[in-house]
Amino acid sequence: MSGLTKNLDLIAEQIRTNLTVKDAAREKILPLCRETIRYCSESIRATHRHEFREATQMLLAARKLLREAGKVLRDASEMRNIGAFLDAQKEFAEGRILLAMVTGKSLPPPDRLGVDSAAYLNGLGEAVGELRRYLLDSMRNGDLSRGEDLLAAMDDIYSVMVTMDFPDAITGGLRRTTDMVRGVLERTRSDLTLAIQQKSLEQRLEKLEKNMP
Repeated sequence: MSGLTKNLDLIAEQIRTNLTVKDAAREKILPLCRETIRYCSESIRATHRHEFREATQMLLAARKLLREAGKVLRDASEMRNIGAFLDAQKEFAEGRILLAMVTGKSLPPPDRLGVDSAAYLNGLGEAVGELRRYLLDSMRNGDLSRGEDLLAAMDDIYSVMVTMDFPDAITGGLRRTTDMVRGVLERTRSDLTLAIQQKSLEQRLEKLEKNMP
């Protein structure tokens, strides 16, 4: 080694050690994040089937895995913004928010869920899409009892999301999610309005038939 690079081996070893720690953390985190997302997906499916106890159990398992991933990241804090971890946080937020809204409970805030603000907002937006699915399933079964309530909740979420005017680098691409929510909201309002009008017409026809001599 020349005099100008005499400390290069030491620098290289320090870098190699640092990258080894990061790589080991990544190898531990990815399976935890994948399992978290799987549990959240199963929870969402259980919520749609009205199996709320099972949905809650799945979310508890997801929370445990997410906490394990967070512990791993404490030793590699610069990796906290890796996509897999933020995606797992988003899916967890979505599952918890959906379950709360379907069961008529207050929304859990980000700090209680232990998730990043951007992950929470994107999970909130994704939950709107699942609420549409839940509402459509109810409508197909002839149940419009919660239609107006759920639509109003979707509208409230959109009204908040559209005010989050920050760069995508900070919000994790929230603009795209907000655009999705707007489209979902418009279609759901149209579908629900049509269903309500149709049910009202059916009720009037039934009343006329009963009054016929």
